[in-house]
Amino acid sequence: MAEAPQTDVSRPSALPTAKLLQRSAFSQALVDQKSDEYLDNVEEEWNKKVDTEIETLVDGMVDIVSLASIGDKDKFRVAQESFQTECRAESMVRAAHSLLSITHSLKLLLLLSDETQIAHRRDAELKHVQHEKTEAREKVAVLLDELLKRPHES
Repeated sequence: MAEAPQTDVSRPSALPTAKLLQRSAFSQALVDQKSDEYLDNVEEEWNKKVDTEIETLVDGMVDIVSLASIGDKDKFRVAQESFQTECRAESMVRAAHSLLSITHSLKLLLLLSDETQIAHRRDAELKHVQHEKTEAREKVAVLLDELLKRPHES
C-alpha cells in the first residue's frame, strides 16, 4: 500500500480535467510524487514567480531611468519616450500587484498549513545547525591545539 502523505498539501485528484479515463503521464507523475518532492517543486515554482516579477520591476526601473535623459529632444521624441515610460510603469504596476497576490497566497498557505510540520522542520533545522556548530568548535579546538603545540586532550 502506498505511503500516506506527510503534509496537508492539496494534491491533484484522480480526475484533474473533464476528460474522463484519460489521465496524462504528467498528472500521474504528480500524484505518485513523494510529499517532500512535491513540496520542493511547489516551492521552486513560487520562487520562479517571485523572481520573474522582481526582474520585471528591475528592468522597468532601468528602462525608465534610461528614458529620463535630459537633452535636445523634439516633440515626437518626447511623446515617444513618454509613451514608453507609461508602458513600463504599467508593467511595473502589474508586477507589483502580482507580488502582492503572491504574498497574500503565501500568508494563506502559512495560516492554513500544518503547524506541527512547520515546527518539526524548524526543530530539525535547529538540530542540524547545532550539530554543525559543535563540529566547527571541535575543529577550531584541534587547530588551536596544533597551533599552540599542546597535546590534544580527549
